[in-house]
Amino acid sequence: MAVRAVRGATQLEVDEREHLLERTTELVTEVMEANGLTTEDFISIIFTSTSDLVSEFPAYAARQLGFDEVPLMCARELEIERSMPRVIRLMAHVETEMPRAEVTHVYLHGAANLRRDLTRVKSVPDA
Repeated sequence: MAVRAVRGATQLEVDEREHLLERTTELVTEVMEANGLTTEDFISIIFTSTSDLVSEFPAYAARQLGFDEVPLMCARELEIERSMPRVIRLMAHVETEMPRAEVTHVYLHGAANLRRDLTRVKSVPDA
């Protein structure tokens, strides 16, 4: 069994707790579905958020999805001039038989613009 890293990000419209939990839940769920993963496949997840998001820890949304035994960590994203606002990123380490080239990295909403260079990006348009 190989260890692979899966990346993803989403952008929020506003910094409100329920919205943050909803978007984080959507991101984690899409990563799981796009790669055929269950919570048992995850080794750890690192979440980062931009400094304008303070309403809740993104990891709390993963806990609500059943990631009770998976180490989760939240950190601040670097504050770079002209960086995209209200973004949550994740890097998950998973055990999978999937070749590295077949891992699907998931970028949702405005965050889809962050990694147009990836050929296997799943993006969900803003509603």
